Amino acid sequence: MTDASPALLLLLSLGLCCPGAQGQRITVTAKFYNSKTTHPQSGEPLELECTNSQDSGVTWIREDKDGTLHFIVYISTLSKPTFKENQMTSSHFGTFKSGKSYRLTVNSFKAEDEGIYFCTIKFNQVLYFSSGLPAFFPVTTTAAPVKTVPPTTPGSQVTKRDVCLQSHEAETSKEKELNYLCEIFAWVPLTGACLLVLLILVITIVLCQTVKKPRGRCKRPANGKPKMNPKVPSQQI
Repeated sequence: MTDASPALLLLLSLGLCCPGAQGQRITVTAKFYNSKTTHPQSGEPLELECTNSQDSGVTWIREDKDGTLHFIVYISTLSKPTFKENQMTSSHFGTFKSGKSYRLTVNSFKAEDEGIYFCTIKFNQVLYFSSGLPAFFPVTTTAAPVKTVPPTTPGSQVTKRDVCLQSHEAETSKEKELNYLCEIFAWVPLTGACLLVLLILVITIVLCQTVKKPRGRCKRPANGKPKMNPKVPSQQI
């Protein structure tokens, strides 16, 4: 058997249907043999158990993190294991059968053994799969590093008085800055108003100087003609 054979069998099983299997309830279950086990431990053995209702030969496969299926071993009803390349033994895996229990042992669990484990049986030419059994190392959470405060020397010690003085100086400088800004905002409109009044005054003076007074005219008599003094004829001697 090769690594790709379980995937090929899985695809073929989707199209298989036999009348003999209809109406029968086939159960296949995969679990940790030790009920207290929740995660594998690095370098430690991990024992998995597969049970099925028909006591048929069991195939163990693993799905890695990339979704690729890997054939591990086939255990017959006579407890005879067959590993990859038709090998009868494996230095990395061990098998054991007792009744309807088919066990797989990973002798020394490593990172490359992580994945989801399935066991399958073939009954009446139909493949039945167990639910996936996740086997991953526990997620380790690293604590945040603790910052160490360097010891303070007498020259570097800061007292409450120093802190208060620094705070007071900061507040004083801030108040001065605010006062300066207030003075600017107060004087700018006042200066503009003074300039406007001065400009109006200058314009008024110029206009007054350019306006000429009207000339005086002789008053006409009531009848419209001015009175003329009669000429006195000169006497000839």
